[in-house]
Parts: sequence; structure tokens; C-alpha cells
Amino acid sequence: MSMLLIVLSAVLLLVVGGCACVVWAARGGPPWTRAVATATLAAGELVRSSRRSGGRRGGGGGDSDGSSDG
Repeated sequence: MSMLLIVLSAVLLLVVGGCACVVWAARGGPPWTRAVATATLAAGELVRSSRRSGGRRGGGGGDSDGSSDG
């Protein structure tokens, strides 16, 4: 349980740090912030595209909880 908490805390810190670098780079930060911002935005695109393609593989469409109208 505590190992899971450590891993989730590390992921949260990476996400918050990446978002801070995106904002800082947009305001003209140092070159390393632009590199971190680019990596953060690329990772976000990968997650977004994997969620889209994963939804299509399910075949049924609709809500993710499995409910249907009607």
C-alpha cells in the first residue's frame, strides 16, 4: 500500500512539474523549461490518442460505464 502511495505521489509531482514548465516556457523561460514543456505536451498527446484508439477497440461505443439508452 505504501509503495503505491509513493509511486502515485511521484507521478503527481511529475505532472505538476510538467504543467508548471509549460506555463513557464510560454512566458519565456529558460531553454530547459521549453524542453520539459515539449515532453509534457507530447506525453499528453500520447495519452489522449491512446484513450481514443482504446475506445474504438471496445466495439460498442457509448458511455464507459457500460450503460445504454433505451
